[in-house]
Order: sequence, then structure tokens, then C-alpha cells
Amino acid sequence: MNRKYLLILAAIALLGCQEKSIEQKAMEIHKKVITLDTHDDFSVSNFTDSLNYTMDTNTQFNLPKMTKGGLDVGFLIVYTGQKSLDEEGYQSARENAMAKFDAIDRLVNIYAPDKIGLAKTSEDVKRINSQGKLVAMIGVENAYPLGMDLSQVKDYYKKGARYMSLAHNGHSQFSDSNTGEYDSIWMHNGLSKLGEKLIQELNYYGIIIDLSHPSKEANRQSIELSKSPVIASHSSARALCNHPRNLDDEQLGWIKNNGGVVHVVALGSYLKSEKQKNYRKGLDSIIKLKSEAIGFKTMIYSDVMKLPEEEMNSYREAYTEIQKLAKDEIKKIRSRYPPVDVSDFVDHIDYIKDKIGINHVGISSDFDGGGGIDGWEDASETFNVTLELLKRGYSEEDISKIWSGNLLRVLDKNQEIAIQLQNTD
Repeated sequence: MNRKYLLILAAIALLGCQEKSIEQKAMEIHKKVITLDTHDDFSVSNFTDSLNYTMDTNTQFNLPKMTKGGLDVGFLIVYTGQKSLDEEGYQSARENAMAKFDAIDRLVNIYAPDKIGLAKTSEDVKRINSQGKLVAMIGVENAYPLGMDLSQVKDYYKKGARYMSLAHNGHSQFSDSNTGEYDSIWMHNGLSKLGEKLIQELNYYGIIIDLSHPSKEANRQSIELSKSPVIASHSSARALCNHPRNLDDEQLGWIKNNGGVVHVVALGSYLKSEKQKNYRKGLDSIIKLKSEAIGFKTMIYSDVMKLPEEEMNSYREAYTEIQKLAKDEIKKIRSRYPPVDVSDFVDHIDYIKDKIGINHVGISSDFDGGGGIDGWEDASETFNVTLELLKRGYSEEDISKIWSGNLLRVLDKNQEIAIQLQNTD
């Protein structure tokens, strides 16, 4: 054979033997594993015939962004703001919760049944994913809408709820909230008697107990009472970032012994508070100037969270538009004060993995609820998390567990124990 052609063949063979780049390896893993985000907030205003998640809405989470980023599964959150602990407050929240369940139903059965399906079991997740469709699951953030009527737990389960927290930012009729740390005022010293009964009901129906918002003592009591593994759906490591919403080492140990999972949350102030504070200070100064120019009044985060849900969503949408107007100035701020990023996020995964093991850590974004960091600002950038995990030396098996395997194991165990409890009636 002509020497020239031998050299060409040798060159081709050499190219074929070259090692794949880490980006290529990460993409192969990202496509193989089931990626699952345990916390995505939403507004019913984005679930209409003319505006819904089949479109690239002005939100961090929607179907086009999931597809672009390779995010397979998203827990859509039935969240309702908490008002007074009386029947009037409960009824208002109940109506809001039902509107959110109905919105999810419209998405999977009317707007996009060919693109996304609702999963209620781990087998559903795998089946829908194998069909090439995206997957929706449902979590309930704050049991407040139940009021005093625990018979509704069965209805929530039938509608697809697969985890539930007993409180949010404020003490509920069931549980103290982590917010009690700010003023040392507690309502129940953990769980109320009704909260203890709710733990039993959640176990009975196979709904996972979520520890992300209740107080430390409420979490201790919940784990002590629960017959099933628990999760923290969107919390990080308090040892790395001292925030009441994060879990200290003692709580991490309780969750490990319980067989549960902690899902690190991509929210800057829960990951690296000083870094986030410096960035926000610069960002807020730019946003304030732009806002004043158009007559928009900015608010601090804690006050935004107190707004009625629709007002909160409207504020966030307007704020996002102002950020777009200020993109050049924000670029300079980011250069001077780098925002919290994916590396800071994975630092928390590393910590929890080292502290309690690879089987007890997972991932959440809190998109459209305050989450989003540099490199994972919306669902379209989900691949960057897998890439960072691979760079840190996590294996494909590890990455699969962190993204979905650990959560689905907990779901399976909750449903297995629920069957046992129902069979003993």
C-alpha cells in the first residue's frame, strides 16, 4: 500500500484512540442517567391555553428549558402562602392548592401529553423517561392547606403528591418553622399533636416527609416518629453556610440513620452567604438605579416572600425584565463580585457525601422560588452540574444516585411501608 495512505490510516487510527474530553464524558453520563430536580415552583398564570410550559416562558423552569438542559424530571411544587391559623385561612390556601394540582393536570393531560407525563412511582419515572418524554412529579410545600382535616391526605396522594413538608416560613398548625430561630418564639416546641398524627397519615399513604422548612426540634421528632425514610427537599449544609434553612451535622446524622436524603439547593444565600451578599449589594445598586428610572419600587427578599403569590410572581417578572435592561452594568458587577456558582453548589454535595455518604445526597434548584446560581441559572443549564460532579471525580454510578437514584429509593421504601401499614388495618 502507498506510504501516503498508510500514514493517513495511521493518523485516523490515532484520532480514534484519543481519549474523550471530560465534557464529552460528562455529556454521555448526563444523557444516560435520569436527572431529577426535587423543587420547582410555579404560578398557575403560566398554565393557561395561551401561556403554558410548552412555551419558553419567562421562567427558570419549563419544558423547552428542561429539554435543552437535559433535565428529565421536575418536582412541581404545590405551595400556598400561609395566613392565619383558622378556617378562613385554611380555605383560601386549600383553593390555591387545588388550583395548582389542576394546573399540573392540564399540563400533562391537555397542553403536552406527548411531551411530559405525571409520575407517581419510580416505575412511572422510568417508563415515561424510556418513552422519550419529560417527567413531572408533585411535592407539597407546607401542609397548611390541609387545615385541621387529615382526611385530605388521601386526596393529595391520589392527585400525585409524593412529598410534603409540615411548615414553611412561619409556624403552622402542625409544626414549628425554622424561622423561630430569628426571635426564639416557638408555638409547639417541635410538632403539635395534630402534626404527630399527620406524620402517621403521610407514612400510611406513602407520602415522603420533607424536613426542609420545619425547625430542628420538629425535624428530630418527625424522624423519631416516622416509620419511613425522609428527605430535605431543598436544604444545604449548615457547616458551610450558617443559615436556619440549612441542616447542621446532627440533623445530617439523623437523616443518614433514617435512610433519607438531603437535596442540596442552588440558592446563593444558602450556599455561600458572604459571597452572595457582596454580589447582591452590587447588583441591587444597579437595579435600584434602573428601577427608579422607570418608577418601579424594589423590595428586600423577605418582604417579597410576604406578598400574595400572584403579586410575588408579578414582582419577580418585572425584576427579571429590569435585569435584562441592566445586563451590561450587571456584567461589570459580576466581574468585580463573582456570584455564587456551580462550584460552590457542589462543595455542599461534597460535604454531605463525606459526612453521611453518597446514598444520602441529592439535588434541587428551587427555580422560580429564589433559586438559580451562576452556571445553573435555569433548567437549560442543568448539564453544568453533571460536568462539575465529573470534574470532582464522581463516578457515573455516584452521579446517577445523586441525580435521582437516592430519591427514587426513598420513594420506593415509603410506598413499600405504606402497603405494609395498610395491610395491617
